[in-house]
Amino acid sequence: MARTTKKTSRAPAAATAARHRALQKQADAKEKTQAAKKKTARKKKPVQAGTRRQPENPMPAQHLAKPGNEDELRLQPRFLAPDYVGSGKLDGMAAIVTGGDSGIGRAVAVLFAREGADVAVFHLDEDADARKTRRHVEAEGRRCLVVAGDVGDPAFCKTAVGKVVKAFGRLDVLVNNAAFQLHAADIDDITDARLQETLRTNIGGYFNMARAALEHMSEGACIINTGSETGIFGNPKLLDYSATKGAIHTFTLSLASNLLARGIRVNAVAPGPVWTPLNPADKSAGDVAAFGEDSDMGRPAQPEEISPAYVFLASPVTASYVNGVVLPVMGGPRG
Repeated sequence: MARTTKKTSRAPAAATAARHRALQKQADAKEKTQAAKKKTARKKKPVQAGTRRQPENPMPAQHLAKPGNEDELRLQPRFLAPDYVGSGKLDGMAAIVTGGDSGIGRAVAVLFAREGADVAVFHLDEDADARKTRRHVEAEGRRCLVVAGDVGDPAFCKTAVGKVVKAFGRLDVLVNNAAFQLHAADIDDITDARLQETLRTNIGGYFNMARAALEHMSEGACIINTGSETGIFGNPKLLDYSATKGAIHTFTLSLASNLLARGIRVNAVAPGPVWTPLNPADKSAGDVAAFGEDSDMGRPAQPEEISPAYVFLASPVTASYVNGVVLPVMGGPRG
């Protein structure tokens, strides 16, 4: 009887196990089909949805020394947005753009000037890039002040903001955009020194600049922080950078609530992959060649495709009721 009971009790288990294997077989087959579809999808042509065609992969296989000079890139990022026509959205205003010497910062500085704002550009030691940004801001008919320094230093921020207010007589918009980024395959590769550098620049610098700027801002002013898709979805090889970008997003929401009674808006832009010196000054040349090809649009954005979002958030004409928003500009739901 014992043997009969044992066989009887095993029968349902065996049947269940068989069902599990059958379901597994179905799942495996579906997974193979989905993988094949993904592989085919990757072969699709990159998406072009703007007024002019943007560069597509492969990008130049090039590695730059930090902090990364834009004038050394073999493929120059597009920042002029020639089809963007200004309409006075920032007329008579004054703005600061940190990391404004190149990349997104340069593109933002140029469009701000096209919309009528005087612009101060803060940068580290990329003097040639900063001079080029100034030339283009001035070509738009506005004044440009270039200031070199480290936003991780509170004393510099306070002094530099004071210079801007003295030169322009006011401060209406702060764009926190300066960033430090290095890829790492493993968390053990992130040294204490590197972690501190990422934190002091990416989140400490935003705090420092906000505190310094708010002394001179009044109702109607705004702060725009540059976040990232990594702050939303994470990135396995950008642990410290992603953490700071997530912090920037929550800092944006918190500061927006904090300053609401003063009539000062705070928002953020979260870009996906953008062709700037940041990644060529981080990744190996081989990885740079494939930069952005796994995004939803199959290519990295050009800075001129990101900068109009900053104009929208900066202008009281277009965004007077927009506060505490992290605006994704990633080419798709997942960047």
